[in-house]
Amino acid sequence: MEHGLILSALTVHLHWGLPPFSSPFHFNKNDDREKHSILYSYLGVTQPISTAESNEREKEVTATLMEELRRQGTFESVEEARTREMVLGRVAALVKKFVYQVSLKHGLSETAASAAGGKIFTFGSYRLGVHGPGSDIDTLCVVPKHVSREDFFEAFEDMLRSMEGVTEVSGVPEAFVPIIKTKICGIPLDFLMARLALSSIPDDLSLKDNNLLRNLDERCVRSLNGSRVNDEILRLVPNVQVYRDSLRCIKLWAQRRAIYSNVNGFFGGVAWAILVARVCQLYPNATAGAIVSRFFIIMYQWSWPQPVLLKQIEEGPLPVRVWNPKLYPADKAHKMPIITPAYPSMCATHNVTSSTQMILTDEFKKGADIVDKIIVGTATWADLFAKHDFFRKYRYYLQIIASTDDSDLQIKWAGTVESRIRQLVMKLEFVESLILAHPFIKGFDQSSHCISEEEVRQVAQGLISEAVAKRTKADIEGIEEGKTVYSTSFYIGLLIEPRPSGSTGPRKLDISYPTTEFQKLVKAWEKYDETTMGIVVRHIKSSTLPDYVLDESERQPKQSLKRPRNSRALGKINNTSPDVPNKKRRFVS
Repeated sequence: MEHGLILSALTVHLHWGLPPFSSPFHFNKNDDREKHSILYSYLGVTQPISTAESNEREKEVTATLMEELRRQGTFESVEEARTREMVLGRVAALVKKFVYQVSLKHGLSETAASAAGGKIFTFGSYRLGVHGPGSDIDTLCVVPKHVSREDFFEAFEDMLRSMEGVTEVSGVPEAFVPIIKTKICGIPLDFLMARLALSSIPDDLSLKDNNLLRNLDERCVRSLNGSRVNDEILRLVPNVQVYRDSLRCIKLWAQRRAIYSNVNGFFGGVAWAILVARVCQLYPNATAGAIVSRFFIIMYQWSWPQPVLLKQIEEGPLPVRVWNPKLYPADKAHKMPIITPAYPSMCATHNVTSSTQMILTDEFKKGADIVDKIIVGTATWADLFAKHDFFRKYRYYLQIIASTDDSDLQIKWAGTVESRIRQLVMKLEFVESLILAHPFIKGFDQSSHCISEEEVRQVAQGLISEAVAKRTKADIEGIEEGKTVYSTSFYIGLLIEPRPSGSTGPRKLDISYPTTEFQKLVKAWEKYDETTMGIVVRHIKSSTLPDYVLDESERQPKQSLKRPRNSRALGKINNTSPDVPNKKRRFVS
């Protein structure tokens, strides 16, 4: 593939010189797709770059791509697919039963309760057709107006618990999008609920009508949004199968390169789905291999902050904010805006920071280079899916350790800390001599069985000795000071400017302000309890990274961990404290 050919065709599309009808702020109240297609004969906000079919070489690399995706285990078995269908059938029947029973409880007649209905809609990777083995099924339960959220988290949750084949049920009603997580016959499901302003839910209900959003609370609108966005994406791509094959490839690549995470400032599932859909619109007759090859160069060359849109942003019946950087300063600040196609349109990538934008752009460039070699036959698709090198890439890292002595509390505390790490990254970006702060996309959970308060303090500081690491829960039974500490460690790689030529002596990087402010931020959580929750931020060299972050083949022999003489010495060594951050936190480079 020749980049120059694509770039010349992209000139009009990747800059603001778009035709008047393609402006992202040309609002279309009715979203009349048929009229739009007849008038302009294409999907999307601009004309396709090329409507040509793929050449023989592109068809060949598509075949090898599909072979590699199967080799990588991205497709579920026929047996698992049947199990999913069976589970969804049982869940659909359970939702109807739930609505029926609640309707009777609220005084409806037998006839009215039977007609009240209830319906499930899937969304996420399962709805898009790109799920893999073990993937969860995001499931929306749509219920009539007399069924409350309290009913959902009480009656429906109880019905799930008594359902045959259910092994886990965990409701989180206080979440931003309230959710019940469960596992049925080995298939994980995440349930959301939306209550419509209807007395009954018909079996043929479609969620496309924007008027269904009238008189709903924000939580119901958010719950409906996932399904509506997915349906709209599938409606706006020219060839659904090509889209699915292409997206499956990009998802695997993004996961392997550790850039698949909305909460940490990269792109989440919805954003990747929209990006691939946009490239499919630009090449409506291309095969999956051709779409993937063009994906990388288009995204590398994209003129951010020009938004990625699948359709014109539309008005709707609700008094809610629709993404518009001309009206809202916060929207204007978005660095890599990717806009959801269903009303009300939102930015799926508002968490992107300067650092994560640099990292994403670099990965797009690397991907483009590899796919170029695949096209000419000097590389394979396996090269594209090579694992990230995050833990070998930097000399210095920040380690953020969240800890408690309760496993259930740890899940919530670690989740709270993780959701604030993006704020730490943004503050680090202002530190002099720091080029970027690179957050890793997941935390590492540890359960450490301690036999003394000193060991508890060390574990909370991220210092897990070999003796503690080998100890089991049974080993601390009957020991008075025995305690299990649950900890989750998050990592941020630090890229520091090269030392100026001719300079001598050590350099000091002062990160005291960002880390202190971050600790204040997480401790401001309304459920924070200093007696049961620990938060520590410390810098470490790459040579002292714990083994658990690396594969066995990547691990290097290390010196044994020296035990500090006392807790005061421990605080000095790590430039931090489990309770109060030090006034100054510097390290020498």
